[in-house]
Amino acid sequence: MGMTMTQKILAAHAGLDSVKAGQLIRANLDMVLGNDITSPVAINEFEKAGFDKVFDKSKISLVMDHFIPNKDIKAAQHCKQCRTFARKFDIDNYYDVGNMGIEHALLPEQGLVAAGECIIGADSHTCTYGALGAFATGVGSTDMAAGMATGQAWFKVPEAIKFNVIGELSEDVSGKDVILHIIGMIGVDGALYKSMEFSGSGLKNLSMDDRLCIANMAIEAGAKNGIFAVDEVTTEYMKGRVDREYKVYEADKDAEYAQVIDLDLSSIKSTVSFPHLPENTKTIDEVGDVKIDQVVIGSCTNGRLSDMAVAAKILKGKKVHRDVRAIIIPATQSIYMECLKRGYIETFIEAGCVVSTPTCGPCLGGYMGILAENERCVSTTNRNFVGRMGHITSEIYLASPAVAAASAITGKISGPKEVK
Repeated sequence: MGMTMTQKILAAHAGLDSVKAGQLIRANLDMVLGNDITSPVAINEFEKAGFDKVFDKSKISLVMDHFIPNKDIKAAQHCKQCRTFARKFDIDNYYDVGNMGIEHALLPEQGLVAAGECIIGADSHTCTYGALGAFATGVGSTDMAAGMATGQAWFKVPEAIKFNVIGELSEDVSGKDVILHIIGMIGVDGALYKSMEFSGSGLKNLSMDDRLCIANMAIEAGAKNGIFAVDEVTTEYMKGRVDREYKVYEADKDAEYAQVIDLDLSSIKSTVSFPHLPENTKTIDEVGDVKIDQVVIGSCTNGRLSDMAVAAKILKGKKVHRDVRAIIIPATQSIYMECLKRGYIETFIEAGCVVSTPTCGPCLGGYMGILAENERCVSTTNRNFVGRMGHITSEIYLASPAVAAASAITGKISGPKEVK
């Protein structure tokens, strides 16, 4: 029996000719990632275990992004611990105030992840890098500690769901709508410990930003990882970013899948996930009259340049509704700079938005947009659990940048056509 893309990558990194679903393997790692919340726990475990060196200082990334600039003393202490560790072991890829970004936008942008690689990160949305044809998955801080020291990790090989992508997205529909549509269809446990593998003739119609968004939220369907077949879009994105050789793995024609789903992009509408689970989806024409208090456009899911461009196009010459607070967060310093050059920042501020330095803050209810009781937020982030962004009675509606920007103007959940 043949292997899926994920199984081929894991077999290669375990030094095996083949692997099968359910098999336990120990695989070599190409990158180990941590942030300012998860890295301190990993560093404590690293030191407790008595490790005195890292396996490869070029294959560890520490990104200060959740509470940066520091929101309080505890956050400052966490970052100081990471900073000290990075200096002690001369970590090449340490990102802090001034040169940082949201980790899952930053690593692809900087060429630190590539096709065919095996990547772990102490953050559940590490699965983002599957957009490049890599195996990438989130782990606990203890696994991160072991990974930093040994360059290896244990995995149970996942079985896979194949998404055969056909068609082309309609106007104002993006990768965010695609993944919300999928999660609404299969549920938050529909891909539990499985690999969500995307291929097919319609793949060419999904931009890299679309793919990064879709792979990012594979975990919201319970998946071990999401992964896209490598094509010209992938190789073009990596050109000039990735300065090392990489290997492309294609699924065998006789690969075994737990399920095969045909996904027609042309049939997908703008989609909104209602509280309090990502699977609770409605298309924009089913939403009804839902007034809101806040909009957040950003995060590791939708803080990329194309997301900023969509928001700027809709907000240009418009004003944010007087009852709405609109927060926009470019995901990296490079994206922020490009937004400045293109005039997006001016557009946002003139519309009545606040623009923040890159941070994960509001997504996890950390800072930069905490919700009070009974407040509603339309957010381009990835989770809308109870209390995720603040008070336990607050509500989060997950949506694309287009829907979020339109909603900021109208004061209620709206599609872009409602403000044109």
